[in-house]
Amino acid sequence: MFRCLIKRIPVGGVYLLVFCTSLSATPSKDTWRAWLQNQIENHPQVVAAREKMESSLSWANNQELPLYNPELEAEFEREGDSNNYSIGITQTIDWWDKSSVLKKQALISRQEASFEFDAILQQRTAESITALIMWDSANQRAKLAKEQENRLSALVEVIAERQKAGDLGQLDAELTYLELSQQLNETAESHVQFRQAEAKLRELLPEWTLEWSKVPKSFWRFDTSNSHNQAIDQIPNVAAARAAWESLRQEAEVAKLDAKTDPTFGLNAGKSEDDDVVGISFSMPLNIRNNFSARVKAANQQALSAESQYLAARRSQQFSIEAAQAALEEYKNHYKRWQDLMKGRIERSANLLEKQWRSGDVSTTEYLLSLQQRAEGIVAGIELQKKYRIAYTNWLLSIGQLTTALKQVN
Repeated sequence: MFRCLIKRIPVGGVYLLVFCTSLSATPSKDTWRAWLQNQIENHPQVVAAREKMESSLSWANNQELPLYNPELEAEFEREGDSNNYSIGITQTIDWWDKSSVLKKQALISRQEASFEFDAILQQRTAESITALIMWDSANQRAKLAKEQENRLSALVEVIAERQKAGDLGQLDAELTYLELSQQLNETAESHVQFRQAEAKLRELLPEWTLEWSKVPKSFWRFDTSNSHNQAIDQIPNVAAARAAWESLRQEAEVAKLDAKTDPTFGLNAGKSEDDDVVGISFSMPLNIRNNFSARVKAANQQALSAESQYLAARRSQQFSIEAAQAALEEYKNHYKRWQDLMKGRIERSANLLEKQWRSGDVSTTEYLLSLQQRAEGIVAGIELQKKYRIAYTNWLLSIGQLTTALKQVN
């Protein structure tokens, strides 16, 4: 369906701007959330991350299985007229209980894989919402630039008529032409930025259409008092770093136990000439030439490195939260102040300026300057809104509450 929006811009008795937008039925907010999650989860990079997680989970399943399989042994020989043979089975015993350590490592590996995937999912969600914010901002700026261009075009026509009537001089016309020529460049640039923002949006959200362009208002109402309810160690990327450290600690323990040998026992039976033979075997590797101490040392060093990386990630996250919180408060306060300051003034200022110019209270130069200042004031509001919403999204990401905030969209 189509909806036409008619905006009346009085410039010298000329009314314009009429434009139509194509709209389908407005989707429910819950539908928007489901659509966004579906788009993100089916993005190739997220699919790749999910497959990587599944691979890690499969590896963890393997770690929980018994460490050693039994071995079947058979022997046959011909001695004179006699056939000698034996058959037996051997089993290496997990004497040092390495399996219990491997099971602990498997549990931690599952957690690490889940945290890593959650971190990627939240990052992609933040990028997608940011792209929606950027598109909306670029769209507003493009519309404003076109509106300003139409306003100046209409002003050029009015000035031309008033020149013929002798009301205005050539200087007024030249100034208006120059202002319009500059505005043409600004309009072109704003539309290019709008198209670039839309291309980025379509890259992240392949099935995006205009009906999905607005982030529901309830998303911007997350209760900030909940911001510190989640410990830093529970934030996905920090939790993943901690799990990686814990996993390598278990790996170092496994390497330490691997340096200890496990015995192998066997039982066999057979026949030698006319006699039945039953035997028991025992074997034990001798770590004489290589005691694997270098491997144990390397594993311990990797664990120490992972611990430092975890502590660095934790420290970095702490300062990221503080920076994100400060940016959010700054942009939120100034955006609210801009809203209070400009409430109802945007349309009134345009009408007032046009009226004063027509009555001769302001010169054409002052009128053009005032129009430019008005446009810059609106652009400032668009930029403040964009930066506030991006700061809000980054803050939610930094405290690991982005998916929680999405759940409140209803």
